[in-house]
Amino acid sequence: MDFSRVQLSEDDRAFQDELRDFLRSVVTDEVIARDRETGENFDEGVHLALAARGYLAADFNSEAEGGFNAIRRRIWELEIGRSHAPWFHWPTTMMVARSLQQFGSEELKQEILPKVLSGHYRLCLGYTEPEGGSDVATCKTRAVRDGDAWVVNGSKMFTSNAHNAHYVFLITNTDPAAPKHQSLTMFLVPLSSPGIEIQPIRTVDGDRTNITYYSDVRVDDKYRVGAVNGGWSVLREALNAEHGTIERDDQGLQKLATMTEHLLLLAEAVDHIAAVVGKEDSARYRLGRAIARIEAAMSTPEMFGRVANAQTMRDVAPDLMDLVGAAGSLPTGAEGAAGDGGVEYAFRLAGPAGIYGGTLEVFRNMIAQHALGLGRPNYSPPAKRPA
Repeated sequence: MDFSRVQLSEDDRAFQDELRDFLRSVVTDEVIARDRETGENFDEGVHLALAARGYLAADFNSEAEGGFNAIRRRIWELEIGRSHAPWFHWPTTMMVARSLQQFGSEELKQEILPKVLSGHYRLCLGYTEPEGGSDVATCKTRAVRDGDAWVVNGSKMFTSNAHNAHYVFLITNTDPAAPKHQSLTMFLVPLSSPGIEIQPIRTVDGDRTNITYYSDVRVDDKYRVGAVNGGWSVLREALNAEHGTIERDDQGLQKLATMTEHLLLLAEAVDHIAAVVGKEDSARYRLGRAIARIEAAMSTPEMFGRVANAQTMRDVAPDLMDLVGAAGSLPTGAEGAAGDGGVEYAFRLAGPAGIYGGTLEVFRNMIAQHALGLGRPNYSPPAKRPA
């Protein structure tokens, strides 16, 4: 692995400086404070401003289509994370938009994609169900054909940012008698449709997610993405992007794994703590170990990095709290909070980081099966001993 620094050209340095200045102007202290308070992970003003400057289109498109080249894309990803922008909604929107670009009809693409790139349409994921866990193929939300439309009934859990989105990328069951991977159909459902209810759920890290209910929701067939009962092929591509199991470039500049932005927050917390307790020998050792863990995690690709990122947060964050004592448990804005609450926030973020987009257990099973060639896990109950 090559850890050498990339020498930026004058034009790339100018792009980085311009982007930093722009982010400072739109991602203000007030925006960050409001995001922490509400847990929205979204700010419409920031989103529309970035779209107006062409950054969303540049991130979505390939270099051949006028988008970022590899170096500028990496600068973009790093600066967005460093700015503390309320940002996690855009990668989800982009993921759905790419599925739509690949599998949607021309009519649907013309209706949706231009407004996605202008920032006026946002998209969210309707995968997980209240009783379904991480196996999204066990979908019970039903879509029944009714002429040129479908009638949808069911519910979805963890529909993050549904209250800020315009469409939900919804997995439905259109043939309950078929095997589970052959019974699925994907729709891009307008969230303004009658019969949709969105209820907020607050998570331990302060974020807001949602449970969404669908009661006799009529969806025109033009919003179907992919073939009837062919939804697994559509969903699989989106899941690969979410899991980070996508083909990598050969330049070493692509973001290695999902959720590395969380590690930037953890690294900031380490810096703050080092300024307070870094002179103590035992603290220096533990801080050095934390930095090494963060660097190793951020250098780990694909689903391996997904596990390394979340596990590093779960291991390092409590160690930082232990280093600073009671001050580490105080949130942002509280008098005496260590690192202005960065340690406390990293600690609360560490738990959900191992759940978003699939639990660590799911990813470890994927690594065992697909990378190490081991068999599928056996979840059957242990055999009873004879009396």
